[in-house]
Amino acid sequence: MGLTTESQIGKKHAIYLPKIIVEEIDLREGMKILITVDGNKLIIEPLPDPITLAKKGKKFATMTIDEMEAVSIEEQTKRSENSS
Repeated sequence: MGLTTESQIGKKHAIYLPKIIVEEIDLREGMKILITVDGNKLIIEPLPDPITLAKKGKKFATMTIDEMEAVSIEEQTKRSENSS
């Protein structure tokens, strides 16, 4: 396992994350997180917004501009035929 540090539970059960943890996984104020309970463990994972995920996330497909244009035209044709 990676970095481990100690913190405490504050008022209204707030959990304060140490700066070293926040910097290690690049957390920012307002970010959404996923909280999972696994037995007696609490797992907190950042949920990147879709734009950040698109820019920095793992790429699993590629598409050329020509392929993208062909799909766009195909979808527009379908929609215009369905609306008639």
